[in-house]
Amino acid sequence: MRGWWKAAVGRLRDGWIPVVEAALAATVAWLIAARLIGHPDPFFAPSAALIVLGESRGQRVRQTVELILGVAGGVLIADLVVHALGPGTGTMLIVLLLTLGITVAAGASSTLVIQTAVSALYLVVVAAPKGEFVPFRFVDALIGGAVALAASQLVTARDPLAPLVAEARQTFTDLAELLDRIDDALDRCDETAAQAALDRARQVDGCVERLREAVQACGETLRLRVRRRRHLGQIEEVEATTRQLDYAVRNIRVLARNASTLTRLHTATPPELGAAIRALAEAVRAAGAALATDLTGHDDADRHVGRADEAALEAVRIGAELLDSDPPLPVVMIVGQIRATAIDLLRGVGEDDVAVLTRVDEALGLPAV
Repeated sequence: MRGWWKAAVGRLRDGWIPVVEAALAATVAWLIAARLIGHPDPFFAPSAALIVLGESRGQRVRQTVELILGVAGGVLIADLVVHALGPGTGTMLIVLLLTLGITVAAGASSTLVIQTAVSALYLVVVAAPKGEFVPFRFVDALIGGAVALAASQLVTARDPLAPLVAEARQTFTDLAELLDRIDDALDRCDETAAQAALDRARQVDGCVERLREAVQACGETLRLRVRRRRHLGQIEEVEATTRQLDYAVRNIRVLARNASTLTRLHTATPPELGAAIRALAEAVRAAGAALATDLTGHDDADRHVGRADEAALEAVRIGAELLDSDPPLPVVMIVGQIRATAIDLLRGVGEDDVAVLTRVDEALGLPAV
């Protein structure tokens, strides 16, 4: 129970901003629809705000448009059918078949499909139209979506790039620390620690996914701010870096798997292998620093790129020396993954693809193409 409580407090500490953001946005949306405009039953204003804020950052503009279309379409269909047939079970079935069928046939997202059906169902079961149709619910959805977008922008109003910078730093730090754990396990020939590092490597995909979501969210924020659109080029560069980082994560996962295999052989790990992995970890940290400093506008981004380049090539050169001593197969596999990771890191910091491949293979001792 104590452990659960500690975990719950930790989750709340990390996620209190979205909680407050959603609660305030829903309340403001309801106040605008009910008090300012005077809608009699502004249910869809707070619900629309919550649905939009519940969507991943970076997709909220699209989500707002879909939500408005879903509410309007569902209400229109339900209104027409209820006026023609009157409320009842058969009417509900027809309304659901029509709304679900039309949205699915149109290729709508699951959010739009569900919201359209719920909007229509609410109209049929809870608030059947009486008299002339007035598009209150359409306006409520518009209000809720607009308030949600405004609330999401206020969180990053002062520095819209700050969440992306923080996520980038954390992602590269996590990846470097994973390499440190692999190095430590190999240094002690600790099979249990190597397996733990492998388990951690299988979870690092989540770090890259969070970085990708942060890129999408930051891009959305900048597109909504005319004065900040000059930064969109940087966001595109980070997006390209994220793709390369995804490849690097996969390579490091294979590296961790071979490290685990090597510890199970219970043979002494060559000290050069640890040096190569430490150099690779240094390259990861430098690549992360280069990305963060470039986003923040500091002038030393090139210095970090140079450090990443030097450390990555050093890791490959050390690995090449290991191959000359006829090492066991897991060591050969690890050297191969060091090479692949170095290529992905250097491509991620913006170096030319062909030049990177040539320089890395030269460091490994392979003939230049």
